[in-house]
Amino acid sequence: MKRITLALTLMLFAAFQLASAKTKVSIDRVEPAFWWAGMEHPELQLLIHGKEISNLTPSLSYEGVQLDQTIKVENANYLFLILKISDDVKAGSFPIEFKQKGKVVFTYNYELKERRENSAGRQGFSNKDVMYLITPDRFANGVPENDTVDGLKEAADRSNMSGRHGGDIQGIINNLDYIQDLGFTALWVNPLLENDMEVYSYHGYSTTDYYKIDERFGSNEDYVRLSAEAKKRGIKLIMDQIENHCGLDHWWTKDLPTADWYNYQDLEKKPYSTHQRVSLADPYGTETDRKGHADGWFVDSMPDLNQKNELLANYLIQNSIWWVEFGDLGGIRQDTYSYPDANFMAEWSRRIMLEYPNFNIVGEEWSENPAIVSRWQKGKVNANGYESYLPSLMDFPVQAALKRSLNKEIAPYSNTFNEVYETLAADFLYADPYNLVIFPDNHDTPRFFNQVNENYDLFKMGLMYIYTTRGIPQIFYGTEILMGNVDHPEDHAYIREDMPGGWEGDKANVFKGEGLSKEQEDALYFVKTLTTFRRDTPALHDGKLKQYAPANEIFVMFRFDESTKVMTIFNKNVEDKDVELAHYEESLQGAKSAKNVLTGETYDLSKGTLKVPAMTSLMLVIE
Repeated sequence: MKRITLALTLMLFAAFQLASAKTKVSIDRVEPAFWWAGMEHPELQLLIHGKEISNLTPSLSYEGVQLDQTIKVENANYLFLILKISDDVKAGSFPIEFKQKGKVVFTYNYELKERRENSAGRQGFSNKDVMYLITPDRFANGVPENDTVDGLKEAADRSNMSGRHGGDIQGIINNLDYIQDLGFTALWVNPLLENDMEVYSYHGYSTTDYYKIDERFGSNEDYVRLSAEAKKRGIKLIMDQIENHCGLDHWWTKDLPTADWYNYQDLEKKPYSTHQRVSLADPYGTETDRKGHADGWFVDSMPDLNQKNELLANYLIQNSIWWVEFGDLGGIRQDTYSYPDANFMAEWSRRIMLEYPNFNIVGEEWSENPAIVSRWQKGKVNANGYESYLPSLMDFPVQAALKRSLNKEIAPYSNTFNEVYETLAADFLYADPYNLVIFPDNHDTPRFFNQVNENYDLFKMGLMYIYTTRGIPQIFYGTEILMGNVDHPEDHAYIREDMPGGWEGDKANVFKGEGLSKEQEDALYFVKTLTTFRRDTPALHDGKLKQYAPANEIFVMFRFDESTKVMTIFNKNVEDKDVELAHYEESLQGAKSAKNVLTGETYDLSKGTLKVPAMTSLMLVIE
């Protein structure tokens, strides 16, 4: 019997010896391949796949483990085993015997591993962190030899902007010092699981194996090594997961377990999602509209998973927990959070947080309406009775409002900051606004430098806002050097362009600080200074926030705790302005001086006014 090792965790091919010397039977997959003793949830579901496997009867004998149910489905190539696991079960291996007509024909060793030290108490990302987002295929190529892998459909072609370029896990590991030096403490990496699709596979959102890292990125062991190396540098690893859909070329598509594993399994007659997310909250909405949103397919290459199927639901929940434990994760980012079955998502997040009470999960609800986003956060009391267990959400409302406030043209009597001011004022809708992830851009939006029409002053103003306001800042790789394609600002392939220096022979190398323009060097210093300051300043984590209504294109915010007070002033006027400090005395409370976070310059506040240069934002520590 071959013992399951880390090297075999996700591409499991276990050989089993038959009692008959002339015949051999193989099982293609056992998922999850192993589990852990000491988990909170007392049940474990095993998916077993093999030719006509349902004709056999499984049994096991191990203290603390009981085979509670053997579930057969219409496809005879599947068995689902439900194991009851006691609280005091000991880690170890035990045989699962498969019998035919009462005779053992083969056995399979299953392992319950020891959990990591203090695994249940692991601390997820929080508002003490600043998050760095990477599209791995486009960040850095650490192992050129794995760019194209025999047996996987799409080969590398860096000349094709929509193709695979060769970035991988080793490339990220090689540049963790760069990420640490910039001050980032959390790392969100776009999906790394196998995505064996014919084309456009680099982005990772069409999973074809939920238990295996794509070999073009590396191996399962490489992923664990990335997590460990990041942890050494004080960086938490956040896994990008997708419960809504998989890739059409997932291994189970040609041999589906049940007739309802996918929504609309007739591939010729499937409807597409209406994307009417508001229908889920509409008090006057119809079940037809809710179903049209949640059950339709995204695109032809992404089958919509039916989480109302309890076997599939358990499979997905366990897979997420498996990766948290196996990968020693510091968080999950959940794609398209409002598209799967809503009750399933409540149970999915509840089960994860049951195992890891201090963990964090951020969901993507791409709506600019805070009333729609807020209904998904844990603690929110919803009129329809829906109870969520999701701790965090991406703050799309603030992102959109900030972009419009920055780009809005100044007119007589205008206050262009009003929109972002009023959007933040809607924080009363959230159960915990300090646990929202705030961002200027990400892998799906135009680059922030493009959003502000390549205006560097507005770029700095926007980032200053992100680093001042409540929540958890997230910065997309390359934002620190003004990445953005003027000719293709909304094309995802160009939004996710290659990081300069990630490939041998690149003319510029951001990791070494070579070949950058003066403006890029300044932006890099700007981001590094703000990130490290925020990382080291508790007042910007949990401190209270005060914002003053914008007037005459001046907008002022304060963050403060008992020891530190930070004042950020935004001047969008095209001329210098003398800001009257008496208006902010409620927060200044007689302070006489302040220090510029970026320059170290000291300002005398006793004069009663402070000159703020045109189109500038100042972050000041009040002394």
